[in-house]
Amino acid sequence: MCILLIHNRYQQPGGEDAVFEAEKVLLERMGHEVIPFVEGNARLNGMPPLKGVRNAIWSREAQGKIRRLIRETKPDVAHFHNTFLMISPAAYYACKEAGVPVVQTLHNYRLICPGALLMRGGQICEDCMNKIVPWPGVVHGCWRDSRAGTAVVAAMLSVHRLMKTWQEQVDIYIALTKFARQKFIEGGLPAEKVVVKPNFVVPDPGAGQHEGEYVLFVGRLSREKGVQTLLRTWKRLRGIALKIVGDGPLMEEIQTFVRKEELKDVEILGRRPREDVLQLMQQARVLLFPSEWYEGFPMTVAEAFACGLPVIASRLGAMAEIVEDGRTGLLFRPGDSEDLAAKIEWAWKHPKALAQMGEEARREYERKYTAERNYSMLMDIYERARQYVLA
Repeated sequence: MCILLIHNRYQQPGGEDAVFEAEKVLLERMGHEVIPFVEGNARLNGMPPLKGVRNAIWSREAQGKIRRLIRETKPDVAHFHNTFLMISPAAYYACKEAGVPVVQTLHNYRLICPGALLMRGGQICEDCMNKIVPWPGVVHGCWRDSRAGTAVVAAMLSVHRLMKTWQEQVDIYIALTKFARQKFIEGGLPAEKVVVKPNFVVPDPGAGQHEGEYVLFVGRLSREKGVQTLLRTWKRLRGIALKIVGDGPLMEEIQTFVRKEELKDVEILGRRPREDVLQLMQQARVLLFPSEWYEGFPMTVAEAFACGLPVIASRLGAMAEIVEDGRTGLLFRPGDSEDLAAKIEWAWKHPKALAQMGEEARREYERKYTAERNYSMLMDIYERARQYVLA
């Protein structure tokens, strides 16, 4: 099969880029011809603002490039990961006019929320759902804390809602969890077009020994990831070591808090290569995932499962779906440091139960999140998209 794989990179690398690359490598390894088309938002630097707005809504340049690529390569399917900002939904039209089935992975909630997180001011927010013009997001500057920037996103969403782009130009949407699928359907996507396929972990890191006397946090140091709740938790705990891996806008605030509160059990490691992170997971007792937004599909949790590491996560959205309370980890009330502290203390005092959860987490990885399982699901989705077009 010839697959046109399309992705728009953000200015800051993220999980979507990693998933795009992982699926590309997987498809090539399985013998498919993969034609990558990649743009990057770094090109926005120096671009006149009006041109940037037009580009986000309808990029004639990207549309033309994809038309030519389709004529040259004749792909069997086009799989999009991200079109924002440089590619734009105009690319769907180039594919559809050539009879190429369109698959779109929904890595975040941008199609129903200008800020893409369904979160505002540290709280879950669904104010823009089912509004043709998502004006609340503009009022609050939900994208990059900018009303002008959010207006660009809102304009793109409004135009394509009116054009019925989301309903008519995409054959299959891939939601990463059942929870996300339901949210997108509530937001107006056709239920029959939205399927569930999680991300996957490759290569398999293997289960660890988990002999380290510490618990682990891995993630972006930002408000929505629950790191402030995490630190408040450690004001209650003593004698349990916490290693924090990651970087982000709250780094300085976190360092100051740790020094001021004399949290001697907390070690901030900063950003680390993936290999180092996996080694830390293979030795940790439990992973903490206190995120306070719905999340798309947290790769950190899947990687923990691959390492046989149980997870204590917020009872919220996708996390409450992926982590089974009492089997592959524990769930706590989002933002509740007292409840989180209680769950950590219980886990620390019950090492045998925690080890059993780790074994169950590894089995969950083998059942759902391997490259082989994911490849089978992806092929089924591509075939369904092709049949949809033929019908």
